[in-house]
Amino acid sequence: MRVMGHVVCCLAITAFAYAETKTKHWAWQPLEPPSIPKAKTHPHPVDAFILYRLRSKGLKLAPEASRLTLIRRLTFNLTGLAPTPKEIEAFLSDASSNAYEKLVDRLLSSSAYGEHWAQHWLDLARFAETDGFEHDKIRPNAWRYRDWVIRALNEDLPYNQFVQLQIAGDQLHPDDPQAAIATGFLLAGQDMPDINLQTERRHMVLNEMTSVVGSTFLGLTLGCAQCHDHKYDPISQKEFYQMRAFFESDLQLKERKLGKLTARVMHSGKPIKTHLSVRGDFRRQGDVVSAGYPAIAPPSKMKPKQGQRLELAQWLTRPDNALAMRVVANRLWQQHFGVPLAAPEDFGTQGEPPTHPRLLDWLATELPRRNWSLKAMHKLIVTSATWRQASRNTSADQYWKKRLTRDPENKLWSRQLRRRLTGEMIRDTLLAASGSLSGSKGGPGVRPPLPREITVTLLKNQWPVSKKLEDHRRRSIYLFARRNLRLPMFDLFDRPPQAETCARRRNSTTAPQSLALLNSEFTRDAAAKLARVAAEKTSNQSAQYTYCYSRLFNREPTAGELESCAQLVEATGNPKQGLTELCLALMNLNEFLYID
Repeated sequence: MRVMGHVVCCLAITAFAYAETKTKHWAWQPLEPPSIPKAKTHPHPVDAFILYRLRSKGLKLAPEASRLTLIRRLTFNLTGLAPTPKEIEAFLSDASSNAYEKLVDRLLSSSAYGEHWAQHWLDLARFAETDGFEHDKIRPNAWRYRDWVIRALNEDLPYNQFVQLQIAGDQLHPDDPQAAIATGFLLAGQDMPDINLQTERRHMVLNEMTSVVGSTFLGLTLGCAQCHDHKYDPISQKEFYQMRAFFESDLQLKERKLGKLTARVMHSGKPIKTHLSVRGDFRRQGDVVSAGYPAIAPPSKMKPKQGQRLELAQWLTRPDNALAMRVVANRLWQQHFGVPLAAPEDFGTQGEPPTHPRLLDWLATELPRRNWSLKAMHKLIVTSATWRQASRNTSADQYWKKRLTRDPENKLWSRQLRRRLTGEMIRDTLLAASGSLSGSKGGPGVRPPLPREITVTLLKNQWPVSKKLEDHRRRSIYLFARRNLRLPMFDLFDRPPQAETCARRRNSTTAPQSLALLNSEFTRDAAAKLARVAAEKTSNQSAQYTYCYSRLFNREPTAGELESCAQLVEATGNPKQGLTELCLALMNLNEFLYID
């Protein structure tokens, strides 16, 4: 009886703790647009919220970065590429009061915008063109989803429609093949078609799909509740399977040629009951559950009428779905600043609370007010003085030491952060700098040559190199995405493994990164091509050095740097080889790898 009494007592305490958490936790509170603080010096709404916190520490925003720094930062941020010398010249010579705003508009209208920002979404979608696991079989049409994401972003498809199509495009527009392609999000994860028990495979796919929808759109670790009630957040196992019920009837396992079983999501019209799996074991069926939403995600009182994916898609994009709105606003801030306002992986009780909760809520309510336009939100953020701040002290700023002492981790945004290029951006920029980057777009993923140390370890036909040489120089977004084999450049510079959703890439600093940039065949080839282009443009050596600086650093070298370049080239004893070695050295400098 004592044991039983103890269990009942613990359950009561747990229930009380859950109820209290649900009432108090910031992420699950109803969403109300906060009033914008008054700011005399910076009328921009984002700046007003930031200044409100800075003033409490006796701080103010850092001075604006130089125009040269801004065009480099903005172009990389919106397109993933460096600005060209002509683009820099045009911006620096534009004396109009809206020169910066015109630059923002031009970059957002570029097709490179969608090609860059699609990668952020593909990280969340755990996109790849193979199944993963041991056999890692190819998915011939997976690239169509990647191209759909790029096109949707370039066309500024409203975010609510962007989400709805990925959850229930086939139900929204049953006669539109593109809408069906959008639902590729649901099945973009790993799969094991050749598993012995297809019942087990179905269970795994449905659970993974449910978990990813929860983490991507709600910031919840729903997957933790597939075997038992969530350990930290008030999410029951029953609620997990209620979310899974939205997908249960529409997941179809179909047999394709050669006997391979493939999965697809399509409205079947044949209801399949969802059973709670006891301890997560697909062989132990528990109670039958109907489709429903997690109680902690307002508006949770809504109940689906038919339990279809379309109802879930519409619920996820309601302006009063506080959790979903905060999650997307947080992601936008993170991709522009490099650091989120709140932990993007977990909006539950174990995640980091927001540094600026009022700003987060304002951004969350602003998205639907701006007709769900992501481009409008991008422009809103990058036109703020907060985003345009300098990242280092380039002038006699008396406040700079105060910023470092009173805001050492820059959690108050008293300055901008320097950011390192991703592996994809490094590769694309090296190709662009040497004039080699291909403008071809779309279609099946292409396979450039791999280093010999990798090819000797591969199975036959694991990486058949694309025959068209131009394809080897396409943007990284179009390279074949195999789960069990990644390009060394991407692997070294922290591209996620594509086995599960990734809300925030880690940022490591390792010796192999430097070794690869210095010794890899790819970077040495890029250096040789850049040197050749520079030599073809002019026979004047100083002009050659200046050209290389403009392509890699987007600026002209100083007199001292020109002298150092000449000394390095002369030391090789061969001007042609020396210029190649100079380009390789420049490609290994922090100034190339980091954005101020």
